[in-house]
Amino acid sequence: MENSATTFEPATPCRIKRLVAMHVRIPLKRRVKHASFSRTENDTIIVRCELDNGLVGFGEGLPRDYVTGETVEDALQILRQTSTHSLLKSCWSSIPEAVDAITNLQLNTSGLTQPESVQGRHCFGNAARCAIEVALLDAVFQYFQQPLWKLIESLPGLSGLIDIKDRVQYSTVITTSRLWKAVFTAAAFRYYKFAFGKVKLTSSSFRDKLLLSCLKTVLGKSMDLRVDANEAWTPDQLNQRFKTLKRFMISAVEQPVPHRDVASLAGVSKRLGLPIVLDESLCSRDDAERCIREQLCDIFNLRISKCGGIIPCLQLAKLAHEAGLGYQLGCQVGETGILTAAGRHLACSLKGIKYLEGSYDRLLVAERLTTEDLTFKRAGWGRRIDGFGLGIQIDPEALKRVTINEFELSPKTKAGH
Repeated sequence: MENSATTFEPATPCRIKRLVAMHVRIPLKRRVKHASFSRTENDTIIVRCELDNGLVGFGEGLPRDYVTGETVEDALQILRQTSTHSLLKSCWSSIPEAVDAITNLQLNTSGLTQPESVQGRHCFGNAARCAIEVALLDAVFQYFQQPLWKLIESLPGLSGLIDIKDRVQYSTVITTSRLWKAVFTAAAFRYYKFAFGKVKLTSSSFRDKLLLSCLKTVLGKSMDLRVDANEAWTPDQLNQRFKTLKRFMISAVEQPVPHRDVASLAGVSKRLGLPIVLDESLCSRDDAERCIREQLCDIFNLRISKCGGIIPCLQLAKLAHEAGLGYQLGCQVGETGILTAAGRHLACSLKGIKYLEGSYDRLLVAERLTTEDLTFKRAGWGRRIDGFGLGIQIDPEALKRVTINEFELSPKTKAGH
């Protein structure tokens, strides 16, 4: 389907008819393990947005209680108790009008217990918000016959960050705990000419030294290699760990300590000479402002579900840019084609992404949900999606196979919330 050269102006305003939330369980093709978690399947939130004219948009969110504090049960409860009255009564005559309303979308998290790790950070419920935001954006951009990568043009203050690209290059990741598998994987990545890679490390210094030594032997200087500790280290291990990483010419280290110890990273990257990426400690504007104020990192890891949607990711990218910091676009393990497409649109429009992760669809998930295969190609390249909205088609049979339960979002907040 070709996009119109000018903004499409429908005869009637865009109206939402129904919003439906689904709890789905996505099986993975292999076990994925890192220092924080191990999983063979994903409990995921899907939101379906139906417009008056029959167009349907889809969104996805992956709750991670060890990141944003919310379980899948929390995310579903947040959606149940959030009133959608203002959305269902809205009539949007243009994309900017709709985007402004979606930007201000707030969910009702009252009555739910937030873990101490996320209190005061305003990130609890981000996966639920992401699911409904992406569904709304998909439907709206379909209605106005525009691809979602044009979203960046509708948000104020982002003109300096616009860079529309025909294709983007994804980074790869080595997660296996078996040394021989890691070496084999690295050899395959070199053969397929990947330019960027990330290695998941552990709490064992000896094991990590051996792993990095083997990987650098296989990869040589052909790949920009960074590492992810997934909160596995303690503050008093930083000096020795960073010294080891510099010896292996590692380009950056992601989330070296747990969030409770994040203050220990103040000034560390300058002192020890390695850029720090924050992930679990970078979930909201509050987190970002603290990172900038206390000089905790050099790069923000923006993940669409973790950060509450595409719009919050763009806002965080702007904060990083203004502070002279970098940002990467990450992903969460087991994303289906819905979030893959959302990430592709964001990556193809945003300037200055240092590293890009995701697009593992057929390589990792047994049910990608989309009829399109958005898996990256040789060397990690992925082409821009030019269909309207997310530009994807959902396989109804695949969605039916993985759905645990579903419910329609209510126009009124339940009593007592």
